[in-house]
Amino acid sequence: MLSVGIVGLPNVGKSTLFNALLSKQQAFVANYPFATIEPNVGIVPVPDARLESLAKIINLQFTIHKEIPIRPATVTFLDIAGLVKGASQGEGLGNKFLSHIRETSVILHVIRAFTDHNIIKQGVSDPKSDFETIKTELGLADLKTKPPHFSEKPYLIAVNVDESELVKSSELEGQYAQMLGVSKDLIVIVSAKTEAELCDLSESEQREYLRDLGVEQSGLERLIKKAYGALGLMSFLTAGEIEVRAWTIPVGTLAPEASGVIHTDFIKHFIAAKVCHYNDFIEYRGWKGAAEKGKVRTEGKTYVMQEGDVVEFMIGK
Repeated sequence: MLSVGIVGLPNVGKSTLFNALLSKQQAFVANYPFATIEPNVGIVPVPDARLESLAKIINLQFTIHKEIPIRPATVTFLDIAGLVKGASQGEGLGNKFLSHIRETSVILHVIRAFTDHNIIKQGVSDPKSDFETIKTELGLADLKTKPPHFSEKPYLIAVNVDESELVKSSELEGQYAQMLGVSKDLIVIVSAKTEAELCDLSESEQREYLRDLGVEQSGLERLIKKAYGALGLMSFLTAGEIEVRAWTIPVGTLAPEASGVIHTDFIKHFIAAKVCHYNDFIEYRGWKGAAEKGKVRTEGKTYVMQEGDVVEFMIGK
C-alpha cells in the first residue's frame, strides 16, 4: 500500500540507502552517474516490535508444534536513478525516471551532506541547491501533464550525513528544515553508510551499534515512521492461530473498510469487529484474559479504527 520513490542527484547515496533498506545488494552501486538505469523495486518489512510480543502470547494459547508466523506490514521502495538539471526536458534519462515517480505514494528526496572526497559530486552543489534542482525538474514536468503528478505528491527529505552526525539528528532536522524551508516533520537524518553496515549485524548487534552511536532507532525505522505520518497511515493488528500480522490503513478508516484490506469480500459481509487495544492484550495475556477484565469491545460499522487496535472481524456469508 505504501510505496516510496527514492530520487536525488547522482552520487548522493540513493542506491547505497536502497541496498541498506533491503538488507542485501539489490541495486547496482557505482561511482558514476546513471549507474542505476532501471528502477529497482524491493519490499521492506515495517519494523514493529509489537508483533513478536503478540506471537509469544498466541503461541502459548494454541497447542501446536510450530510457531505462529509473524507477517509485518511492508513498504515498497523504488530506487530511481539520479536526476540532473534538465531532466524534465529529457536530459540524462529523465523522462523515463519521471514516469516511475508518478507511480509512487510518496517521493523521498535524498540530498548529500556527508563528506567523502572519493565519491564524485556529479551535479551536487549544496543541500539547498540540490533540493531546489529536483523540485524544479519535477515542477517543470508537471507543466507538461494535466493534472499535476509530481509537485502535489507527498514527499520526505532524507539528509545523508556522516555517521558521527547521527547523534545530533534532532538538532539537524531543525537546521535542515529551516535551510530548505520545509516542516521538520519532512526531514529524516540518515547515514546510508551506517545503514549498510547494520545489514551485516544481528538484531541485537544492530541495537548495540546504534546505542554506541547515541541513537535509538535506525534510519529505516525513522524513515518509515515519517512516511506513515506524511501519508496519514496507521496500522491495526490481527492475532490468531494462523498468523500474527500488521495491516496498513489510512487514519480515519471505518471497521468494514479495514476488514477489506484483509479480503475485499469482507466489506459487504461485515457484521462486527472484536477489538482490544494492544497494551491490554499484552497485559492480560490474550483475548480471554482481556475479555475477563472488560477490555474487549464489540464494534459496529461506524467504528473508526485506532492505532494499536488488535482486531478480530466477524464476517457473515
